[in-house]
Amino acid sequence: MTPGARVAAAIGVLEAWLAGEPAEHALTAWARGARYAGSKDRAAVRDHVYDVLRRKGSCAALGGGTGETGRSLMLGLLRLQGQAPQALFTGEGHAPVPLTVAEQVAPIVEPDPWRDIPGWLHPALRADLGPQADAIIAAMRDRAPLYLRVNGRKATVGQVEESLSNDGIKTKKTDHLTALEVVENPRRLRQSAAYQAGLVEIQDLSVQMACAAVDWPRDGRILDFCAGGGGKTLAIADRSAAALFAHDAAPRRMSDLPARAARAGIACTILSTDDLPRHAPYDAVLCDVPCTGSGTWRRDPEAKWRLTPGRLAELGDLQRRIVTQAAGLVAPGGRLVYMTCSLLQAENTAVVEEMLLARGWRLVAARRYTPLEASDGFFVAELQRPGAGADGS
Repeated sequence: MTPGARVAAAIGVLEAWLAGEPAEHALTAWARGARYAGSKDRAAVRDHVYDVLRRKGSCAALGGGTGETGRSLMLGLLRLQGQAPQALFTGEGHAPVPLTVAEQVAPIVEPDPWRDIPGWLHPALRADLGPQADAIIAAMRDRAPLYLRVNGRKATVGQVEESLSNDGIKTKKTDHLTALEVVENPRRLRQSAAYQAGLVEIQDLSVQMACAAVDWPRDGRILDFCAGGGGKTLAIADRSAAALFAHDAAPRRMSDLPARAARAGIACTILSTDDLPRHAPYDAVLCDVPCTGSGTWRRDPEAKWRLTPGRLAELGDLQRRIVTQAAGLVAPGGRLVYMTCSLLQAENTAVVEEMLLARGWRLVAARRYTPLEASDGFFVAELQRPGAGADGS
């Protein structure tokens, strides 16, 4: 495909997205109908679409015209990237038709990162992020780096670097001991010897930092209550010799966990909801609750444009129900670790204060990570249940 044809394909996908189709579905539908497109073509179209979604407000402003269309958004993206749209909007082959007279005039638009966040979220984010708000919102418009967590049970960071390099994947060390950033050929990762041997797992830097900061019990029982794919379960295994249990309200989310655990050399017992009480109480329970994902909007920019005030309220109710259920599974004196990938206080400290601190739990530590220091936005709070073994009991 020519560069112009890739732009035209992205326009079509964006039109489908604007009509209400999820971005991934629209990309898949396009790829199925474009058998001529190679892997590099598909990657380029995908990049166009997600670059627009990260900066949709700015693209719309620079695209000119009235209303948002796939064409105006791609026109705005090219201008934002410093490219000449006329060179790609040629009408030749499968390229978009040439620019109209009106489209040839680039609007004068002052840069404003807040344009790329839904307006109804501005007051809450400004209040919650404080003096760093502008810098954090600006950082959220860029693609997130890809980070790996080295499995210390199987290899050293240096050994993993060498193995990945042999497979053409370039990485660089971070300040965090077990994290590597992938800087070249990330799409080769899952076929690499290091990945297939369980020497590394894909895991964002903020998550790695949060998991490492928690004082996990050295033995006993630890439950990952909202385990999902199990990445945090595996990370905990690097920090504790406790028996690990994983649960999720939607068990299908854990379908890959047995294979991942086996590859990493880790034992983990998967529990259904009915099984939870039989193994309780637990010395620590991790709740990485469903949330807006506002800290991950660099990876999933579509989510910010789909979020509504009503959905935020629904998530708050769900978070409180989950915490209530999970708290009842913690042993007296044990820990509950509350995590979200959100930057919003309504999903973070507000839930902790209402559901745990107000009920006599002790806050051991709390930390919010942002793209200015890690990668994704992330929140973690570690709390201790009153009772035997608790400080001051």
